[in-house]
Amino acid sequence: MNPDWLSQLAPEHAPPAPGWWPLAPGWWALLGLIVALAVAFLCWRRWWRDPHAKVRRTALRELRAIRASDADGPVVARAIESLMRRYAMTVFGRQRVSRLTGRSWLGFVTSEAGVSQSAGETLLAAAFGNSPHDRRDEWLAAADAFVRRSARTRRGRSAA
Repeated sequence: MNPDWLSQLAPEHAPPAPGWWPLAPGWWALLGLIVALAVAFLCWRRWWRDPHAKVRRTALRELRAIRASDADGPVVARAIESLMRRYAMTVFGRQRVSRLTGRSWLGFVTSEAGVSQSAGETLLAAAFGNSPHDRRDEWLAAADAFVRRSARTRRGRSAA
């Protein structure tokens, strides 16, 4: 055996450094998560800053408070009618809504949001005529439909 066998080996060298491309699966997952979070944040910010969405959220919050109250029928009816009128003036404009009363207001509410005629009539009768009717579940459902549908109607018109 040759005692100098180590000198016959090739010179030592380190393997090449690993490249950064292609990425490992964990990095792809992290990149996808970052993109998804950025898109979600932008959508949330757009939704939160939408002025009509803020008005709609406030109106729905007030409807929940009315629903939770234990007031009698005429008081609830006046609160719901007042909320619907304030919401309509904010969304559709004061010029268009402020002059509407009685049948014209009822026609506006039914045409804009599909609120049933009977629900609107009993709501107005209870709110302003002190009618003994107390159909608060129907009135609250109608007001909720008015707030939700008129927001979609308004959004569709502003996009056109």
